Formats: sequence, structure tokens, C-alpha cells
Amino acid sequence: MTFTTNRRSLLLGVGAVGAAASLGLWGRPALAQSAPSKGGTCRIAIADFNSAETLDPQVNESRFMTVLQYQLRNSLVELGPGGVLVPELATEWNGNDDSTIWTFKLREGVEFHNGKTLTADDVVWSLNLHRGEASISMVKSLMEQVIDVKATAPLEVTVTLAGPNAGFPALMSLFNVLIVQAEDANLDAGIGTGGYVLEHYEPGVGSKVTRHPNYWKEGRAHFDAVELLAIADVNARTTALQTGQIDAMNAVDSTTADLLKAMPNISLLQTQGKVHYAFSMNCAEAPFTDPDVRMAMKLAIDRQEMLDKILNGYGSIANDQPISSAYLYHNTELEQHVYDPDKARALFKKAGMEGATVPLHVADSPFTGATNMAQLYAAQAEKAGITIEVKREPEDGYWSNIWGKKPMFATRWSGRATEDLMLSLAYSKESIGDWNESSWDNAAFNTALVAARGEKDEAKRKALYWECQSLISTDGGMVAPIWADFLNATSDKVMHDEIANDWDLDGGRCSERWWFSA
Repeated sequence: MTFTTNRRSLLLGVGAVGAAASLGLWGRPALAQSAPSKGGTCRIAIADFNSAETLDPQVNESRFMTVLQYQLRNSLVELGPGGVLVPELATEWNGNDDSTIWTFKLREGVEFHNGKTLTADDVVWSLNLHRGEASISMVKSLMEQVIDVKATAPLEVTVTLAGPNAGFPALMSLFNVLIVQAEDANLDAGIGTGGYVLEHYEPGVGSKVTRHPNYWKEGRAHFDAVELLAIADVNARTTALQTGQIDAMNAVDSTTADLLKAMPNISLLQTQGKVHYAFSMNCAEAPFTDPDVRMAMKLAIDRQEMLDKILNGYGSIANDQPISSAYLYHNTELEQHVYDPDKARALFKKAGMEGATVPLHVADSPFTGATNMAQLYAAQAEKAGITIEVKREPEDGYWSNIWGKKPMFATRWSGRATEDLMLSLAYSKESIGDWNESSWDNAAFNTALVAARGEKDEAKRKALYWECQSLISTDGGMVAPIWADFLNATSDKVMHDEIANDWDLDGGRCSERWWFSA
């Protein structure tokens, strides 16, 4: 099977040979005025963290850990700006005619931080961390499609799937699917092939890494050292940036972004992407087992007011499904949900919920302004006769103690490389108990998703993904009123090329992509 490196095939993950060179993603920067300079210690404040986190890539979920892991470790495939798949530890990949067998050629001469040379055995062991009954991986459900992983040469790995998946290589770009040493019994030591070596890490507090002198990737990892600081409070992060205590921060408060942008010596990085702010309902738990209740909650929210007051215009209106216009197969004909208090009231009454109170569990960990958004939602829903009780939860431990464990809660999704990864991870039956936070199980959706995964006819594939989006919007358990732009901020001495739009902080790879001006 032969693949070309046009934009569509790259986005689908079915061809990337030579992409790094042709797209200018490595080596000399495409947008900078001069080549990156090396040196300095970059200090980055990150809002999203967990004091119980470890360096085991199986269980990583916060932005802090995404950035730290990308400092220490590499994937087979890198997700570059614009959602393009770029060769990383894999130099190329090829699939058979029905996309059930994928072969990855590995890069020669790559060293782990302890001097060991990367081999196919390391990749096989790393991929198998996410497979089998004993796996605790956050992407275990996605890896269930894999039925075999073999080292077919010293620098070649072959993966066999249970069914066709033309976009399988994109899964190799996920931040959980990082390559570690075979039989590594101490993943918390942080040994990897990445651009930086771990000096120390204290969960919920911070970390420090120093540049790996033998990093294989030319033109990357410019800083001498990078310090990450776990700072939940947006005002504290902003003050630290203004006073020069840090060089960059994520999760800028959109309500004050205009003021920050106007300040001297500070740059606001606004990136349109796939991130959506939402409130999720557990479809397996009353009252959200009733689709009338779920629809009532979707019609009881004023999306334009959310965009104006919560995002200050730094985003756009969403429609209770996760595939934005940044994806190839965004459904442009999906009927837009609008604020309709009367219809919401009627559906709530029909479900026997008149006079009932709906607890909504929130913290600002999912996104800056989540609590304010919940309170505004409660005021809007009140006009529909729906009482929402906003329950403030601790920031620390939100992802492990609240997310996916309460009947209704605040959430944030930053999207994934392809439609299949996003939909499979967050909505498939196989992902219930892991990333399927709403425990939504819809037979028509599951059938369409599997069919789309193996469909090569573009028109048919598009129709299947459009059907998936429609089913989530009308029946799913997510109230997603707005798409949010990524808002990061840096001192004006921080330089960069085109910013990736899959995650904030340049796809989580700011540490190796950014540098200080000379």
C-alpha cells in the first residue's frame, strides 16, 4: 500500500515519509527571523496538575505531566502544527492493503539518557504497557484493537490490528504512548530518549530538567534547563509573569486577556484549535439515563452569553459534540442547539423532574473560569425551571476524585489528532470506565464509528463521521456550549515558530520547540 504526503493523508496518519523536512518542523525555524539560540533556564507555570501523579505514562492526564513527559520522552510519531503527523522515533510507517497490519521503521542511533541504544524491543515493551488485562493505561481501550506487536527486525516493529484502521499511526502520537526502556522497573526515574534529563520532580509542586547532551533531534531542546511550576491560581500565574518570576504560563484568564495583551514585555499566544469547555452528565446514572433530561440541560444554556462573558470572545459557539471545524470531517450541516427555556422546561417536566435540583460539581482545574461558567449556567437554567446547585470542589485531585465520578461535572477536552481518536477515546463503548466520562453507550454510534475507521471511500467516511457527530449532539451526555481558543502567555524574550493547536503550550512540546531571543 503506497501513501503520499499530502495534507489529508498526513492528517489521517497514513503517510509521513519526509514530512519533517518538507514542512520545516525540525531544524531551521520557518517563522523566526534567525536560527534559535541556545541557553538559559525557562520557567513555566502550569495550571493543570495532580499531586498524586507519577511518571508512568500509562496514567498521565494533566497538562503538567504532558509537558514534563515530552521533555523526557519521545513518541513514535509527533503531532506537529496543523495536526500534521511527523516522524519522531519512527522514521516511516506503512500499512497493508486493508490497513490491518502496520510496520514502523525506527530511527538509528537514538540513545536513552543512561546511554542505552533504542531498539525494537523497547518499542514493543512500551506499546504492550497499554495492552492486556493488567494494564492500567488511560488508552487501554484504544489499544484493544491491537492483537499483536512484534519486533520484526532490530529497528522495525509490526503491529497487527483486529480490524481495518487507516488512521492507526495517529494513535502513536498520543502523550500516553511514549517510548521507554524495555523492562523498565522504575518509570518514575524519567529515563527516556527526550531532549531533557530529569533533575527532580515533586508532584503537585514542580520539576526541573536539564538539556540532554546527546539528544538525537537536531534543532530542538534549546534551553539549558526548564523548570515547571504547578500554580493553580490564575492571578498568581499572571503576577509571576508580570514580575519576571516565570517566562511562560498556560490557561490565561480570557476575561483579562485583553489587559495582559496590552502589557509591555508580554506576548499573548492565541491559538484556535479543538478545545471545548463542557459539563458532562453520566448517562448511566439517574436522572441522566433519560435522554429528555439530557436534552433539557442542553437547551437550558445560553451559548452566546457564555462566549461573551466566559471567553470574552476568545472562542466560538459549540454544539454539544467534539468535532470542531479544525477537523477534516466537521459536520457543517448539524442543527445548532439554541437557548430555549420553554422547551427545556417542558422536557424536564416530561421526565418527571419538575422541582428537582441538579448538583453540578466544578473546580477551575478543567479550565480557567469553570466555576464562573457553572454559576452563569445555573442562572440561565433557572429561567427554564431547572435548579442547578453548583458544588465547588478542591482543585487538587479534581481529575482523580471528581471527573467521571460524579453525576454531572465540569470538563475540558483539547481534541485529538483525528476524528477516530477523539470519538473512540471519549465516546466508544470500549472506553467506558476510562476516558468515556459520560458512560454513553449508543449502538448506532458504535457501529458507525467502527465502519468509519475502516472506510476508504472519502464520501462514505465523511457521512459516517457526520452521523457520529449528530448522535452525540442529540443523544450524548455532554453539554458543550463553546469552543475555546488556547490562551498562553510568555515574556517577549521567548521565541517560537508556528504554534500547534492540539494542546496548549504548543502541543505540550514548548520545552523543546521554544527558545530565548539572543
